[in-house]
Amino acid sequence: MTLHRMDHVGIVVEDLDAATEFFVALGLELQGDGEIEGRAVDGVVGLQGVRTRFAFMQTPDGHGRLELITFRAPSHEGDDGHEPANVPGLRHIAFVVDDVEATLAGLQERGAELVGSVERFGEGYILCYVRGPEGIIVELAEKIG
Repeated sequence: MTLHRMDHVGIVVEDLDAATEFFVALGLELQGDGEIEGRAVDGVVGLQGVRTRFAFMQTPDGHGRLELITFRAPSHEGDDGHEPANVPGLRHIAFVVDDVEATLAGLQERGAELVGSVERFGEGYILCYVRGPEGIIVELAEKIG
């Protein structure tokens, strides 16, 4: 067995359009979108009667991809998606940007919230966490020095 690469990270969202707009504003490119349902998808995800919409987003360098997914069926019940950053599980995704402050300002104009504060880590990075649509935490990292 040989691992070739990581293909993508999947994020389930309620509002696919808002999530797509957020990641486009961040700088990702919409690679493709569509709908899928049927026995094969039921089998893969282990649910019955699955109907989804999805959007694949790609980083400008072509190496990172996100799959944003909304399930039209079956229905689900759960929390509000606003868990703190220290809860076990997938908590955040990180992107390197040219200017943390400018990127943060642009995302805040679209409703994103700063989780803590913008901090400088020695001579290496300026970092912050931003909470985007549906509680998705995005780390912004600006390389300095």
